[in-house]
Amino acid sequence: MRPIPVILCMGLGLAGCGVVPGSGPWMGGAQSQSTEALPFDVIDLTPTTVVAVSRPLDVDVPSSTSGLPARGRVVVAPGDLLRVRLFEQYSGNIFPTISEPGADLGVQQVTDRGTIDVPYAGSVHVSGLALPQIEAKIINQLDGKAQNPLVIVELMSDRSGTVMVSGDVKSPGRASLLDGIRTVVDAIDSRGGLANPPAAMSGQSGSANGQLGSANGQPGSLNSSANQMEVILRRHDQVILRAQFWDLLAGRDVPVQKGDEIVVRPNSRVFTVLGAAQVQGNVPMLKPNLTLMEALGTVGGLQDLQANRTGVYLFRIGDLQQNPAARVRVFRLDLGQPVSIFIAQQCYIQPGDVVYITNAPLYEYNKVLTAIYETFAIFGIAKGTAVPATVF
Repeated sequence: MRPIPVILCMGLGLAGCGVVPGSGPWMGGAQSQSTEALPFDVIDLTPTTVVAVSRPLDVDVPSSTSGLPARGRVVVAPGDLLRVRLFEQYSGNIFPTISEPGADLGVQQVTDRGTIDVPYAGSVHVSGLALPQIEAKIINQLDGKAQNPLVIVELMSDRSGTVMVSGDVKSPGRASLLDGIRTVVDAIDSRGGLANPPAAMSGQSGSANGQLGSANGQPGSLNSSANQMEVILRRHDQVILRAQFWDLLAGRDVPVQKGDEIVVRPNSRVFTVLGAAQVQGNVPMLKPNLTLMEALGTVGGLQDLQANRTGVYLFRIGDLQQNPAARVRVFRLDLGQPVSIFIAQQCYIQPGDVVYITNAPLYEYNKVLTAIYETFAIFGIAKGTAVPATVF
């Protein structure tokens, strides 16, 4: 039979092991280490330091977005189909009046040379011209052959003035600028809009996701799915825009030009909650800008008996993506102070952030006592005696 001290030590060892799992670290352990030797900086969130995280992050939206060139005019190119009609003011001339039949010259395709044929005007070069310019050019070539002719040119099939929309849209394919498409969102809407929302929005991908309906609206709604989809705009084989679809809906939509390629794909924006929270796991950001207070409310807040309200930590790894040489920052919030409520409302969460809620010292103490009690219970059984339940 092992002596009592050995068994007691084993029990304490087991107690130490019980402290480690995902219920969160002890506050004392987090505060006792010097941050100078750690690969991150610990910053206490105060009304002064919260300024560093008080501005919402413009995720994936380049600063050059506002400088994108305006949408170009719809111009004719080889392969397009044009319909030309010619009128004259008075009858008896080479072209009929507007009230007489025979003015429609039919539909013809722009040749590879960029020309069409018009009676009495001959070959008219139309490639690279807008419709009003083509009409003016035909009238100019009819000078001396017709009296004040009226020319109407219509683009019947826009073979070149299209944008390609692919990825997670309901009907991938080409969209013509003739259909009133002006912006990236117009092009996506013309192909049926977004397809199925990302899996993270279905409420099936984690313990946290399935419990968020009452706090954030219905998962998979427009707001949530749009914030989990990324839009890439390529022009002349160069990516000129990479943005969340929600950012475009929120006023950052940009004009398109013919030949543009738009790709829509999932890009889930989530943060992680660990420790003594009501719900742990990956949590989708159901709105573009989410504060720390809203994040805590999303998961139901802190566990009353287990959490240490003075030890709420925000780990920000995202700084390394912007600046690989930067040190990771860890923000510490003391919810025991009334001002911390206002601070948490000014602190914005970024995708990839980790919110860690530490355990209260009394909770850790109770865990150790429980392990000791279980050790004595085992020892009592080994000795053939019962340990009273009222020992602790």
